[in-house]
Amino acid sequence: MRSDLPKVLHPLAGRPMVGYVVDTARALGPERIVVVVGHRAEAVRAYLGDQVTYAFQEQQLGTGHALLAAEEALGGEEADLVLLYGDTPLLSVETLRSLVSRHRAGEAAATVLTAVLEDPTGYGRIIRGAGGAITRIVEEADATPEERQTKEVNTGVYCFRLPDVFPYLRRLTRDNRAGELYLVDVIALLLEDGRRVETVAAADPGEVEGVNTRAQLARAERLKRAAILEELMAGGVTVVDPASTFVDWGVEVGRDTVLEPGTHLRGATRVGSGCRIGPWAVLVDSTVADGCRVWVSVVEKSELRRGASVGPFSHLRPGSTIGEEARIGNFAEVKNSSVGARVKMQHHSYVGDADVGDGANIGAGAVVVNYDGLTKHRTVIGEGAFVGCNTNLVAPVVIGDGAYTAAGSTVTHDVPPGALGVARARQRNIEGWVERRRPGTVSSSAASRARRRSGGSGAAPSAGPETGGDGNGTSGGEG
Repeated sequence: MRSDLPKVLHPLAGRPMVGYVVDTARALGPERIVVVVGHRAEAVRAYLGDQVTYAFQEQQLGTGHALLAAEEALGGEEADLVLLYGDTPLLSVETLRSLVSRHRAGEAAATVLTAVLEDPTGYGRIIRGAGGAITRIVEEADATPEERQTKEVNTGVYCFRLPDVFPYLRRLTRDNRAGELYLVDVIALLLEDGRRVETVAAADPGEVEGVNTRAQLARAERLKRAAILEELMAGGVTVVDPASTFVDWGVEVGRDTVLEPGTHLRGATRVGSGCRIGPWAVLVDSTVADGCRVWVSVVEKSELRRGASVGPFSHLRPGSTIGEEARIGNFAEVKNSSVGARVKMQHHSYVGDADVGDGANIGAGAVVVNYDGLTKHRTVIGEGAFVGCNTNLVAPVVIGDGAYTAAGSTVTHDVPPGALGVARARQRNIEGWVERRRPGTVSSSAASRARRRSGGSGAAPSAGPETGGDGNGTSGGEG
């Protein structure tokens, strides 16, 4: 994998692949699950926690050696052992139940899960005798040209009888090129001793694919994602384009919801019924109630209540709650804020660390100035309040119920309920400024033509000293 992360912890549809293997094992109802760990054992333990028993393989000396390391943890009682690998996350519980059923019905010492592959390159081949019984497993490097034509392969998944398998494990030798103890050699020893070995072929060969490279991880991701979408569609969800829709394991989506192309539902996201998500929406660890719409937007660790809409091109950052029927329009951002029911925040606004009352209106370009360089402060916008376009609300500040702020205001003090807060410079018009200060420009020519059309003289009007403003002739007066 060329990675510092243990292979089995690489995510597959939003979850470390070993998590799927443990869940599949648990679905069999075993007395215990033992996980053999070695390299980066602490990372695997941190993820799986105390839900399993651990056995430590100090040296990685092959699959047979790994099973020997688990002997004490497995206990000495008689039982059936299903041996799985942490890098085969696509195996289904149905396949493993078939394996155990065949093993018990045949009273076998071992049962091998096989698969028939169109391209068996790299796998050990299953060689059968005249009666169809398995006679040996031959590795590809040792196979004859005729044996290499066999398409039935050994998957490496077995069911053994405990404790009978351990004496055979102790008979293994490291007399091979890798110097390891191969579990497959146990099958050869059992057959030599005349013990019964059964086989079961996986119905879907794709289940047995292991993950050893990034390319194989991508293929497994594609298969797992397809299975997740198939399950959602079977439950009444419309997926317009499965090839461009990405839904993590564990995500819930209600019936009659439509997932448009480019939708990503990640983590612990929950989406209700009758929603329309996408196109190009990313929802992470968020809850979306019935009847909501999110499109061309990002929603992170936030909640949308019934009928709310977000987008396009908006961002809900962690800790945000959008009330029923509220509308967060284009190029808007909300962070760690509670936005009430029926609020309209249609465009180009930022609300951070604020509580917005029901029915309030946030005008275009309005900004909650929540950070003073050291501390984040909260802002309260009351029920039915109207925040005018390009208003800056410098926190901490309270806009009372039903209050208005004039467009362009920078509000630094509370506005009482029902009041109009105005905090901006008074407009002052300086006649003839463009023609005197910007002669020869397109603007000056247009101004001259307009003045002539209105009956003015050919020369620009004179004016007194143009001072007291911002250097460009604007007034510094208060509104």
